[in-house]
Amino acid sequence: EEDSISTKLFVGNLSFDTTQQELESLFAEMGELSDVFLPVDRQTGRPRGFAFIEFVDTAAAKAAIERFNDYDLAGRNLRVNEAEERPQRQRPSSFSNSYSDFGSPSGQPFNPKAGKPKGSRRNLRGRKRSL
Repeated sequence: EEDSISTKLFVGNLSFDTTQQELESLFAEMGELSDVFLPVDRQTGRPRGFAFIEFVDTAAAKAAIERFNDYDLAGRNLRVNEAEERPQRQRPSSFSNSYSDFGSPSGQPFNPKAGKPKGSRRNLRGRKRSL
């Protein structure tokens, strides 16, 4: 059993109508699944057009890549490949770096939290209530 291939697959170019159940039944043809993750957009609640499928064993994952990469599902050709393992959430550092490129006109680095007046409304309401 070779560990060079992951059991976790990335499935891209999904139709927004594709459900987690559809993916489960499709990929279960290739072997036992340990996880199906279909991320949804926080704003719209709609699927984001990709999913992660995790198999119990690597042979099934490999077979699924061969079987379903470029497979036509709901009129769209799926992109199926090995999911790149992402280091868990070390975003804050790269996040602040990417913003420092757009300096604001004053030369200050852009701060997404700036721009709210110092006395927030919550404080004002609290003050009125105590009068």
